[in-house]
Amino acid sequence: MNLSNLKPAAGSTKTGKRIGRGPGSGLGGTSTRGHKGAKSRSGYSRKSGFEGGQMPLQRRVPKFGFKNINRVEYKAINVSTLQALATDKGLTVITPDTLMEAGLISKNQLFKVLGKGELTAKLDVTAHAFSATAIKLIEAAGGKPTTV
Repeated sequence: MNLSNLKPAAGSTKTGKRIGRGPGSGLGGTSTRGHKGAKSRSGYSRKSGFEGGQMPLQRRVPKFGFKNINRVEYKAINVSTLQALATDKGLTVITPDTLMEAGLISKNQLFKVLGKGELTAKLDVTAHAFSATAIKLIEAAGGKPTTV
């Protein structure tokens, strides 16, 4: 066996239809397009979303609102969650990495500390954002909030 006598397996390849090559081919005349009408003409293309003259979906469904492309979405982490994490693992410093290890946030997720719950542990918290109440609670417990 060498490169000059390699062939595909029998029946694995098919030759394409040679349409519009005269009556002897059996595929001449209308060239498998049927008789007359837009679909038989060259250059025809149906609009995407065309529903045969019925009012298309993108025109039937009303538009409303908008998507703000500058929106920054934060995962909410409450002070009570930080307190529970600190008591369970004996932490004094909480960073995005410690929350990621605890499974509270994912790798590229931004998080904001909110002020729900009570905080007794003195914690140095590093987060992407803080609410005003969260800052008050962390500072009242003797901790330090730091924005990334």
